[in-house]
Amino acid sequence: MKRKIGIGVLSVITIASVLVWTQLPAIGAGGLLHPGRRAVTHAPPAGCAASAFTGAGGVALRGWTCTPTGPVRGTIVYLHGIADNRTNALGIVDRFLPRGFRVVAYDGRAHGESGGDICTYGFYEKDDLHRVIDTLPGGPVVLIGTSLGAAIALQEAADDPRVKTVVAAETFSDLRTIATERAPFVYTHGAIDRAFALAEAEANFHVDDVSPVRAAARITVPVLLIHGMADVSTPPAHSERVRAALTSPSELILVPGARHNHSLNGEEIWARVTQWIDRIVPVSPSTSF
Repeated sequence: MKRKIGIGVLSVITIASVLVWTQLPAIGAGGLLHPGRRAVTHAPPAGCAASAFTGAGGVALRGWTCTPTGPVRGTIVYLHGIADNRTNALGIVDRFLPRGFRVVAYDGRAHGESGGDICTYGFYEKDDLHRVIDTLPGGPVVLIGTSLGAAIALQEAADDPRVKTVVAAETFSDLRTIATERAPFVYTHGAIDRAFALAEAEANFHVDDVSPVRAAARITVPVLLIHGMADVSTPPAHSERVRAALTSPSELILVPGARHNHSLNGEEIWARVTQWIDRIVPVSPSTSF
């Protein structure tokens, strides 16, 4: 009797294991395309108003547009990371609004208060960004992005002459590489390939077209890359590959001890970011801060 029970339990475990194993590609595709949403709980900061944009395919994008009280030097567009939202731009608003920059921050598709439920890591998001820039009144555009946002910024900068510089923190080099690196150990190469195929079919996009490193070869404007040396989620080798592909003026700042989403912490880094932007979009000689 005990032997029969043992065989029965083993059979159930085996069947369950097979079912889980066969579902791994679908689970992986779902995890790739459908990031968690972080609710926007902060009201527009001083100088900012709620704004709405229409992204590619009619996706509704929600954000803030922040306007300086004096002359406008240009516009900074902030792009947040995966499973995040526009509230990470609060420090950028505080720093750059008094320096004469209009600041636009919006929730990417499938994030925050924006529409859509599928994230394609720049395939459609770069077109969303292009349409947001279309709404601006003109003048130089500076893109500041973190992680996913950095990857989107680099892909857009390759083909949009309105972008004058990019500050990209913790970018990935290409979607296939970073998704493979982050896949749990139970995923074989075959399971990963099937997950990519399912994701491509569901979202109607091509994984290998999402490649900041390939976009970098077409970028003609200065690029400042920033990456934490202790980043294990997106190792600094990703930014190093992007830097190697760039032919435009560029700099890579490696931040000792910084983990993912922490490379922009600290006044020293932001001072260097500010200096970089001021060189590209000069301050009027009569302006003081």
